[in-house]
Amino acid sequence: MKLGLSIGYSGARLQIPIERIKLAEQLGYDSVWTAEAYGSDAITPLAWIAAQTERIRLGTGIMQLAGRAPAMAAMQAQTVDALAGGGRVIAGLGVSGPQIVEGWYGEPWGKPYWRLRDYIQIMRKVNRREDPVSHDGREYQLPYTGEGALGIGKPLMSILHTNRDLPIWLGSGSEATVKLTAELCDGWLPMHFVPGRMDDFRPWVEEGFRRAGNGKSWSDLEILGRGPVLLTDDIKSALDAVKPGIALYAGGMGHKDINFHNEHMKARGYPEVAEKVQELYLAGRKQEAIDAIPDEYVDEAGLYGSIERIEKRWEAWADSGITGFVVNTNQEEAVQLMADIVGTRSAA
Repeated sequence: MKLGLSIGYSGARLQIPIERIKLAEQLGYDSVWTAEAYGSDAITPLAWIAAQTERIRLGTGIMQLAGRAPAMAAMQAQTVDALAGGGRVIAGLGVSGPQIVEGWYGEPWGKPYWRLRDYIQIMRKVNRREDPVSHDGREYQLPYTGEGALGIGKPLMSILHTNRDLPIWLGSGSEATVKLTAELCDGWLPMHFVPGRMDDFRPWVEEGFRRAGNGKSWSDLEILGRGPVLLTDDIKSALDAVKPGIALYAGGMGHKDINFHNEHMKARGYPEVAEKVQELYLAGRKQEAIDAIPDEYVDEAGLYGSIERIEKRWEAWADSGITGFVVNTNQEEAVQLMADIVGTRSAA
């Protein structure tokens, strides 16, 4: 079982917890993960982290497709990987949601499945550097020959001699994108994963392996769950502190008819809660939406409480089918506790 550390994206001020990251590396953590929404980007902080660490892998969880062309995503990942000494960067991708894609990037939501497929395939071609890159997909064409083209583009090969095996991961949770992840990617960041959900995903993953057509199996796919870890004597207050964020995403992130976070709340076994939270939130009754979220919904998605309680509840995660767990915490003692529980210290 591998451990990762999530540092997410910035608030109003960009603050990277470099001492916590260094501690995680010393304790044997395998990876550190950045993110992006509509503030700080996911790639730039990895270069800064790379300069101050030696071994820990550097993952984007996730790079938003709308934020950059696939060739640029490959270029950015390869540039940081070269700066870090090679073999450390994980290019984690995801589509975000229509609210950000159309509202922030000014792009149509379109057909995310086909965009993902094209995007991953183009990045592979850039990374492998076997031939000048050309691609004739539903969403991306290289060279571009569509409306406004001069018709003089030509296939190009990366000037930088790349890490051909730079891993590409996908943050996904729907049937179509989970199958795509298993088919084309090296790793998976399953959305809203909690212990017990692997049985829901298993047939989709195995269908993806079948589509890969190369004997790919579970041993070829890294799978990282993630969740908050908080040492506390006041579990109730800890759970309550998480609920406003859940209400925002499940209740108000996106249109009433297109909210992936709300759909995942239903898939986790809380359909009535999902409908109520969304109805209340969109009606402007935000506190009531927050209050409608059960404690157990929050509790099952993280590790809260005493050392003994966290150790006990970790057993379900350890047996859940994941190959690693990304720790989201502001507590250095929680970083250390998870290293002790999982036993990464001996592997460092």
